[in-house]
Amino acid sequence: MNARRLGVLASLALSSSAWAAEGISGAVKRQPLNIEAIVMFVLFVGATLYITYWASKRTRSRQDYYTAGGQITGLQNGLAIAGDFMSAASFLGISALVYTSGYDGLIYSIGFLIGWPIILFLIAERLRNLGKYTFADVASYRLKQKPIRTLSACGSLVVVALYLIAQMVGAGKLIQLLFGLDYMVAVVLVGILMVLYVLFGGMLATTWVQIIKAVLLLAGASFMALMVMKSVGFNFNTLFAQAAAVHPKGIAIMSPGGLVSDPISALSLGLALMFGTAGLPHILMRFFTVNDAKEARKSVFYATGFIGYFYILTFIIGFGAIVLVSSNPAFKDASGALLGGNNMAAVHLANAVGGSFFLGFISAVAFATILAVVAGLTLAGASAVSHDLYSSVIKDGKATELAELRVSKSTVVVLGFVAIALGILFEKQNIAFMVGLAFSIAASCNFPIILLSMYWSKLTTRGAMIGGWLGLLTAIILMILGPTIWVQILGHAKPIYPYEYPALFSMIVAFVGIWFFSITDKSPSGAAERKLFWPQFVRSQTGIGISQSSKH
Repeated sequence: MNARRLGVLASLALSSSAWAAEGISGAVKRQPLNIEAIVMFVLFVGATLYITYWASKRTRSRQDYYTAGGQITGLQNGLAIAGDFMSAASFLGISALVYTSGYDGLIYSIGFLIGWPIILFLIAERLRNLGKYTFADVASYRLKQKPIRTLSACGSLVVVALYLIAQMVGAGKLIQLLFGLDYMVAVVLVGILMVLYVLFGGMLATTWVQIIKAVLLLAGASFMALMVMKSVGFNFNTLFAQAAAVHPKGIAIMSPGGLVSDPISALSLGLALMFGTAGLPHILMRFFTVNDAKEARKSVFYATGFIGYFYILTFIIGFGAIVLVSSNPAFKDASGALLGGNNMAAVHLANAVGGSFFLGFISAVAFATILAVVAGLTLAGASAVSHDLYSSVIKDGKATELAELRVSKSTVVVLGFVAIALGILFEKQNIAFMVGLAFSIAASCNFPIILLSMYWSKLTTRGAMIGGWLGLLTAIILMILGPTIWVQILGHAKPIYPYEYPALFSMIVAFVGIWFFSITDKSPSGAAERKLFWPQFVRSQTGIGISQSSKH
């Protein structure tokens, strides 16, 4: 699989920005001012700012700020998780992949769902029973607090930083294209709104912003799919036949396999997407917002249903764009190419089936997805700094709740400034590789430690630390030595590491490192940590708290 296609696939995973940077890389032609989109966006921002004000009145404690008091229901949390997952990349990017490649788009969109059964059956219940605010609570339950929380926080912050850079760049590109506003204005606007949502509303405001965004996106996509099916008499055979008749590839769009040529890179990317989902800090943090393990399981069940339904809609939208957009000269430039590129296929379809008003609605929703995602990312980064690093490592668990909240909110402001600065700095860079790296780090550092701390009785702090750091560093080093950075960015003739993504090898390094350095750990602390597995196991099954008097 060549670098271009792998970049597109990675960008589709969760990050709307990576899609924007890959699909609209470099200079973007400023479009005429889209009044309908501006009005829709202002209405959305006004509604979400009111929600933030409402949430601020109900956010009084550390638990309220990090987890919305644990009072979110399974259905609400499932919608919020779906809102995190259903980004502009999923909506615009996957529909564009179907538009250009046909059936392959369905294969990859459904493939992104594979991580959710892992979360449902292996992680969700135990994560909720063992943790409190962050997934580091789980990893450090029977291991040494300071080193494990430091590693977990570093892994989280690297993932959050990569995502935030990508989100800010994507925001600027989308606004430039859809709204006709200046790139820097868009980046600053997203940064300010991100800080406001998280600073004052915490997890409660973030959750409801994500829920509203998910509902709007599902409603808009459902309407588009309905109008597409109406145009072909609600007959899929007619839809596919008309699409094959007008597509340059003809009937070949109904055949799979057109995007896969390098199995190692494809496998690495697949592993990163599959297991990286189960290691993303802003996704894992959502399971602490419900009040018990039953609601955590419901969250994953509902989220999987919403996301699966959404991907079916994007498949219909992609084929609908082939039929209704590709043959319409109103949506093409003088050279015959689609205005804004193929990634604008869904936006042009919105115009075709609903006119300028619906186009404004879809444009505003596409941008609103970024606001929801960056809010969750910012909160995950702030909690890693305040709860894991400041409270547990620097203050050795003795920080007051007020002091921890103050550090968390200060971190939010700092992250806002950093995100804006990096968004401006990376404006002209193709940052799709950051998404693959973020997933690879989550799969190579966070996921192995979470999984083994829950299920492997012989895990020790030494094994988790060495294996986790090896996985983290291997993922970063191989990415730097790979084709994207070593050749395309640094200008070398050939890559040292020949594959696009490192997860296949970095995950092996992490798991082998954790296993080897744990079983060879003969220290008294290692023996004590192994004994603590059974109290942890009981609590992970029942949710009943157990004294942690043996904490280090």
